Amino acid sequence: MPRLVLALLIALATAARASAHPAPFSYLDAELGERAVEVTLVAHAFDVAHELGLASPDDALDPALLAKRHDDLVARLLPRFQLAADERVLSCRSPAAPEAVPDRSAVRLRFACPSDGPAGVLRVRAALFPYDPAHQTFVNVYERGALQSQAILDRDHDAMEYFAGTRQGALAVVRRFLPAGVHHILIGPDHLLFLVGLLLLGGSFRQLAWVVTAFTVAHSLTLSSIVYVGADNLLARGGRDVRAWIALAFGLVHGFGFASVLREMELPRRALAWSLFSFNVGVEMGQLLVVLAVATALAALRARSEQAGRRLAVAGSIVVVVAGSLWFVQRLFFS
Repeated sequence: MPRLVLALLIALATAARASAHPAPFSYLDAELGERAVEVTLVAHAFDVAHELGLASPDDALDPALLAKRHDDLVARLLPRFQLAADERVLSCRSPAAPEAVPDRSAVRLRFACPSDGPAGVLRVRAALFPYDPAHQTFVNVYERGALQSQAILDRDHDAMEYFAGTRQGALAVVRRFLPAGVHHILIGPDHLLFLVGLLLLGGSFRQLAWVVTAFTVAHSLTLSSIVYVGADNLLARGGRDVRAWIALAFGLVHGFGFASVLREMELPRRALAWSLFSFNVGVEMGQLLVVLAVATALAALRARSEQAGRRLAVAGSIVVVVAGSLWFVQRLFFS
């Protein structure tokens, strides 16, 4: 019986809190301009009353009181959200007194955040009312008066990024994803092994560049492809060079997979196209760096001893098959 009473008391307390705070969320609208980002913040009267120490949320809807407590409210809320344009944190100010929005039981504040010019990428971070762990902030980003992106920020996800649909936005995407493409190739042992497997049989730099370009066009890597490349090298007996087709065929899966990852990042469609393009340019650059280093070393070895070159190709292909098989089994059954 005591446990039942305690459970009922907890339930009543939770219900009382929910009724006292019916809407634990706020809205932050950001409008991108040529020389500033205009921010409109709409907060529930309950949260405003809590911040100002008012007796009732209805007191937060009094225009005269809001005008009097303007500086106090701004001083509390301004440090709790941050806007950065192209990695530069903007300094915001609130030029006008808060407005009461009685039909929404809310208070509206406006902020002006000057910038050096049109932002390529806008980063918004917000944790407006940390006293309430369930609080959410709905962020809307506008360009030229049109809604372009939306996000929900909370205690576990307190930041979002938006790439503008301008020349500056396209350049920001390229700056972000081109190095990511190079990094993607150079840090992945399975990617590097696949690439080295394609280079073991040698050929002119033009042939090898076409091989890795075919890989980039489709941009793929499956662990089963690593095994196939090694086996194909071992079985090749002076026949037609089909490595470019291998790279192209196995490129499709990973390329489509990366496109889905970018969509999950909530990039606008125009940024999705630029991100795919710049990422794959980075992949191509990273692969060509590997080709230059590996092909030069293999060519130097073959120049000294053709037999040593053939032995290295066989041994390297066996390593590719074994490593690819181990990775395939590991990730298929033990990931």
